[in-house]
Amino acid sequence: MGHNESTRARDSSSHAGHDHDHGHGDDTTSSRKLAAVSVINVVGFLVELAGGLAFGSVALISDAVHMLFDALAYVMAFAAARVAEGYGDDERWSYGLHRLEPFAAFLNGLLLLPMVGFILWESYQRFLEPVAIGTGPTIAIAVGGLLVNVGSVFILHDDAMSLNERGAFYHLLGDAGGSIAVIVSVLVIEVTGIRVVDPITAGLIAAVVAWSAVRVLRGSGAIFFLETPLDLGEIRAHLEAIDGVDRVDDVHAWQICSQITVATVHVETGVETMAEAEAVVGRAHDELAGHGVDHATVELSPRYADRDVHLNTHCH
Repeated sequence: MGHNESTRARDSSSHAGHDHDHGHGDDTTSSRKLAAVSVINVVGFLVELAGGLAFGSVALISDAVHMLFDALAYVMAFAAARVAEGYGDDERWSYGLHRLEPFAAFLNGLLLLPMVGFILWESYQRFLEPVAIGTGPTIAIAVGGLLVNVGSVFILHDDAMSLNERGAFYHLLGDAGGSIAVIVSVLVIEVTGIRVVDPITAGLIAAVVAWSAVRVLRGSGAIFFLETPLDLGEIRAHLEAIDGVDRVDDVHAWQICSQITVATVHVETGVETMAEAEAVVGRAHDELAGHGVDHATVELSPRYADRDVHLNTHCH
């Protein structure tokens, strides 16, 4: 393949037959789900907080605070989803504003950390000075909180949840576990009279909250620091098995958000005509799409001697 044909192949490989629209038809549904969960959890927080203050359960107050921060997290996730789907589609934003999704998820994870400190402090205070707990009303409110969490999980659960939805989902699982822990602890206190069970339960809720924070921060951090979401060795092997591909010497993959995976590939080939080159590029795009890549750029060129030097110099 001559120099001019090689240049044209490189130009066409990035664009021919591939749509670069980064809109997602499920974004509106995602934001609506997050909005519904936000409203439900704000109401749940108000009820649990009032009950915890009225009937003296630090575990119930802790669960209420957990629900409040979760509600704020859902509001932030909802705002990020709405902005990403409605703005940033012009040429100034190459991938729209979809990076708001991992940014909001990262902030949500950070919001969980001070909540852990608050719960542990309140638990310590109640451990030193246990107080009487209104058993019946506390259980009733905790059951109500559990129903809120279960209903929210039902709304959000899907096989293809976005990063924001997964973050909210983990929050909700922690909330549900917190509500169950409150119910069990109150029953144990009622039967045994051991009041320190309440602050101990609150400490366990704090541990669940910390676990949730780590999950969300790791997921969003992986996207921000461009962790490769795919097995590049497997992809390289599959690409090199394509008819017409002599060598794959440069593969990169990363995510813009949890639902947009991007990859760039440099392929060396010995084909001689533009038709053969376009066929190689098309098969490479199909292979990458099969691995979950939404936006691929395939650079096609003849083999040349200084490629390895170039890559080593640029630490790739």
